[in-house]
Amino acid sequence: MTLAVPTARVEQAPLPTPTVPAVAGARLRVPLVDGRTVPYANLDHAASAPCLDAVRDAVDELLPWYASVHRGAGFASQVSTKVYERARRVLRRFVGAHDTDTVVFTRNTTDSLNLLAKALPRATSVVLFDTEHHAALLPWRGPNVLRVQTPAVAIDAVAVLDEALRSTPVGPRLVVLTAASNVTGEVWPIKALSAVARSHGARIVLDAAQLAPHRPIDIRALDVDYVVLSGHKLYAPFGSGALIGRADWLKAAEPYLVGGGATAQVVDRGDQLGVAWAAVPERHEAGSPNVVGAHALAVACETLAKDWDAVIAHERALLRRLRAGLATVPGLRSLSLFGAEHDRVGVVSFTIDGVEAGLVAAVLSAEHGIGVRDGAFCAHIATRRLLDRAGAQEERAVRISLGLGTRAEHVDRVVAALRTLVADGPAVPYALVEGRWAPVDDQRGLPAFLAE
Repeated sequence: MTLAVPTARVEQAPLPTPTVPAVAGARLRVPLVDGRTVPYANLDHAASAPCLDAVRDAVDELLPWYASVHRGAGFASQVSTKVYERARRVLRRFVGAHDTDTVVFTRNTTDSLNLLAKALPRATSVVLFDTEHHAALLPWRGPNVLRVQTPAVAIDAVAVLDEALRSTPVGPRLVVLTAASNVTGEVWPIKALSAVARSHGARIVLDAAQLAPHRPIDIRALDVDYVVLSGHKLYAPFGSGALIGRADWLKAAEPYLVGGGATAQVVDRGDQLGVAWAAVPERHEAGSPNVVGAHALAVACETLAKDWDAVIAHERALLRRLRAGLATVPGLRSLSLFGAEHDRVGVVSFTIDGVEAGLVAAVLSAEHGIGVRDGAFCAHIATRRLLDRAGAQEERAVRISLGLGTRAEHVDRVVAALRTLVADGPAVPYALVEGRWAPVDDQRGLPAFLAE
């Protein structure tokens, strides 16, 4: 749909000073194409959120103690092992998991979902909506996978899922659900969908990558079986994610990766090796564990959980401000799965008539020091469908995503920049360079640590 275009700019009242956790990079300045530097406006939290100050400090504190995990006799190894296992307990609490649920540390959400896909019992039926992020869409392929079309009204998804599950054969079933869309930020009716899944005896895995940084997650309240999430979305960019949930399928499955740590014993039987696999979760954590990443993720979760009310209030105020401002940009078409008023986290995707999405992103960066995302957001089916629905003559969109590093000034700056772009066009010439728009004469220098 095309948003209404008032003739005058909306003057917005200043927001109170936020009391949310601070992020590294809050004082980062970036160069502009005209030679000036400005404070960086990071409006790309949905891709990778900045590191929390608390996480950076915790990692710095741990690094002198970093050593081998589980099998080291030295005191530093004992400390690292305790740090790693403590992180499991923190993650279990963070998502409200049962005491019997397992926590498997992975690289990210994609890794977690691929691990679960490898652990499904034979002939498990998998049902999912077709607008999933590729991380949740692609691991499930084959004759037992049923992809259903996402309806235009959120509550209709309940009836769609019910009908889909009725058509699946008797046996183990898994429903894959997104908590919040990475394209639009819209929150799915998880509890209603899980109730339908339960009525058919199905299990549910919840892709919480986009919701976990913004709202509390509770496995028991939502009645789901598994939650997957990523540290790099949760202000802990140190290469860790997690699969949290029921242990039985994971216990029965062959290891996702094989190697050290996944084995209890290996013996030589002549023409073959005899292997006894370790218990869960170690069975699915082959190789040297990422203790720093696990600790960073745990600290991020603890920091967010201290005051969810402040986090939610901060982001909702900024989202209201952003959407009101975007409504003043001529030709801007907002994308939505379920309608403009549906509950969402701080994500807005859009196109602007007559201006290619990649060029919009390049201008915001080069001329205004603003970081946004453009493209199809690793959700090609969803993005293309929403672009068609909005009547956009584009194959790509622009995404603004808010978070703890966002300030009212960032929101006001991006709105003003978009209005200027629509009214006056780019301030300097741009050209496609290796498929990306960039200023023709871009003299912006890279930071010193990248100097060769």
